[in-house]
Amino acid sequence: MSKQKPSIPKGMRDFDPAEMARRNYIFDTIKEVFKLFGYQQLETPAMENLSTLTGKYGEEGDQLLFKVLNSGEFLKKVTKDDFNDGERNVLPKIAEKGLRYDLTVPFARYVVMHQNEITYPFKRFQMQPVWRADRPQKGRYREFYQCDADVVGTDSLICEAEILVMIKQVFAKFGLKDYAIKINNRKILSGMAEVIGETGKEGDLCVAIDKLDKIGWEKVSEELLQRGFSGEAVAALSPVLETNHINNFERLQFFREYLTQSSSGRKGLEEIEEVLAFLAMLGGNEDHVVFDPVLARGLSYYTGAIFEVKVGGVQIGAVSGGGRYDNLTGVFGLPGISGVGFSFGVDRLYDVLDALDMFPVQQKESTQVMLACFGEKERNKGLKILAMLREAGIAAEIYPDLVKIKKQFNYADKKNIPFVAILGAEELSNETISLKNMKTGKQETLSVERVISEVKNPTME
Repeated sequence: MSKQKPSIPKGMRDFDPAEMARRNYIFDTIKEVFKLFGYQQLETPAMENLSTLTGKYGEEGDQLLFKVLNSGEFLKKVTKDDFNDGERNVLPKIAEKGLRYDLTVPFARYVVMHQNEITYPFKRFQMQPVWRADRPQKGRYREFYQCDADVVGTDSLICEAEILVMIKQVFAKFGLKDYAIKINNRKILSGMAEVIGETGKEGDLCVAIDKLDKIGWEKVSEELLQRGFSGEAVAALSPVLETNHINNFERLQFFREYLTQSSSGRKGLEEIEEVLAFLAMLGGNEDHVVFDPVLARGLSYYTGAIFEVKVGGVQIGAVSGGGRYDNLTGVFGLPGISGVGFSFGVDRLYDVLDALDMFPVQQKESTQVMLACFGEKERNKGLKILAMLREAGIAAEIYPDLVKIKKQFNYADKKNIPFVAILGAEELSNETISLKNMKTGKQETLSVERVISEVKNPTME
């Protein structure tokens, strides 16, 4: 029998220890901020009932769901007629479960199932993988992590302002300085469509305007005409595009005038102004926050604020986004639960920090010191010292095999371990340790207590 060459499914990835250290740095940083703002962690199962998932992401989304075959004889309920009638008849009988497609639908399901136990407003965050049976390509995977935070059961715009502060705090911790948090409101988009005489066509309007930076106003206006917008409507829209290079205050002033005839538009504008006022009260300023009246995402479900975050200096799409929705749980029979949420794209954030070389050199979880021993007696003594180091909260390991000291040092070097503690006959008789700083090459003979102190706060240059 020939040996099978191991492989993994397309669109899936292994993460080696160096990548995991970087990914955990991202997760830990975001988690720290979420907790600071009162969000509590939630996890939902990898599998949901297909009845929970289907019909929530549109027809295309349903096609991208990974279905899980029923255990046991999964074909026993299927008749010949079912086969002849095609997969629509076969699927419900052979697969009742599927891998989750996102974290939002499982969250909505959780809220409905636990509606009587939850304390509202309910602030939760989730950091888990999701699966999509998409065609794998660069930057698009079949398994990837989402990192969501939502607060449900309140209409207060303080939540939106806090999201702006949270994004700023996360980016400050990463050391990112060149980024923009774009904010808009679904009601402003509706108001614009209303003002130009094309009520209800904000979807088409935004799809075209979104290309402004790439193709210019002339081509955008052509596309709008092709999409059935009147010449008058296109002309009425052009002043909006001249607000591109002015600040938030001036842009808000312009829109107060522009949206006079639309009550929906005026309401959206008031909400933006209130969010910015709350931001100021929370001690934040408007640095990096840009009111972008043509920002559109999630038009089928967002009803209020819309967010999107992009980092400058890299050709990578949005690294975060979100918005307010009025009916998260309606599809599961619990109407009227309003909420606002956003998510960080972990894979994109990884690519940004990697491209800008902004990962810390030494990740927290790597070994801080390794014990290298010359012989069996030294190793046995080393095990006791190892326990003392770990007791002091130092990540430490011992080279387990009795091999030449050079091989032990090579191991420490390849793992980027900053210190090696050497135990030889002399150290054994003096009850000392020779500590070598692998970066500077400096070596000193110290007591165990001094080794602990030096590894925690290095002074050996």
